[in-house]
Amino acid sequence: MAGKLKVTVLYDLWEEEPVEVEEEAPPPRKRKGQKKRKKKPVKHDREEIFEALEKLGHEPSYYVLNGRPQSLLGLAKCGADLIFNLTESYSGDDTKEMHVTAFLDLLEIPYTGAGPHAHILAQDKSIAKKMFAFYGIRSPYFATAYRGHIDHAHDISFPLIVKPTSEDGSIGIDAAAVVTSVKELMERVSYIQTEFDSPALIEEYIEGREIYASILGNYESAHALPLVELDLSKLPKGMPKIASQDVKFEKDTEAYKLTKSVIAEDLDEEIANKLTETAIKAYRAVKLRDYGRIDMRVSNKGEVYVIEANPNPWLSSGQEFAMAAKKSGLSYTQMIAEIVDLAMARQA
Repeated sequence: MAGKLKVTVLYDLWEEEPVEVEEEAPPPRKRKGQKKRKKKPVKHDREEIFEALEKLGHEPSYYVLNGRPQSLLGLAKCGADLIFNLTESYSGDDTKEMHVTAFLDLLEIPYTGAGPHAHILAQDKSIAKKMFAFYGIRSPYFATAYRGHIDHAHDISFPLIVKPTSEDGSIGIDAAAVVTSVKELMERVSYIQTEFDSPALIEEYIEGREIYASILGNYESAHALPLVELDLSKLPKGMPKIASQDVKFEKDTEAYKLTKSVIAEDLDEEIANKLTETAIKAYRAVKLRDYGRIDMRVSNKGEVYVIEANPNPWLSSGQEFAMAAKKSGLSYTQMIAEIVDLAMARQA
């Protein structure tokens, strides 16, 4: 384990978050003998990481990239031994996430997670899929379309799912993303181009189970944590079983309430081994390091498809990566210690 380090927890903030003012409602009448329940405040992952770093004996601090040049200059002078990199964009542009890591490379400040090379390969889903094909990793057949230009990688057939090539966090994916006709396809491609000014990734929709493999380690040491399933089985009839934005983030929607992530304990051993092996190959193919998550589908025929690779996935204690780490026997603090040690090992 690394000795005591000055660790800067780096995250991005690029717009003022509105402060909601709620009108005070009269408190409900308390029944006799009823105990008052305290609501546990929800912590940001950065706060949980900060606390874990303190428990490990490090000296953590926060630094915010707000999209202004001054914040870059300040980062250069932060004096950190290590940056715990939680940035997802620069000035609200998530395609510039790779530039933040390139800037840190120029400064020669060690940092956790993926480097610029990995961000380039993984963020553009069409490039990632070509890398997977080169390494013999199965991924749904696809094509891309942008402003009348179509790049055919394969012949594809309906049903299809259409999404932006370079967004993450399920942005641009909702129930209408799955299309079954040329008319629906053209409408969805137009929507993606207009709404996101992005090429549309058109790929065959794979009916099956959504499985996530969390990976810890660098190239030779990369190993998969226990598999997690996003259980979509309870979604209403007729709703596509996909990890849409509703399912993942919109807490007030029926789709969110009917889905949950669980440890995938009922998988056939052969399928589980195939998922793990495929995930590690995909992790290496797009040059991920320290930690990452590979999203896959198991078809009804037992075929394993890689859907996408996620550099620096969300580390909140309630999310899939931490869930898998806990199942493997790692506490949250031990998980953070592993990531710190992996990042610092590159400087040895």
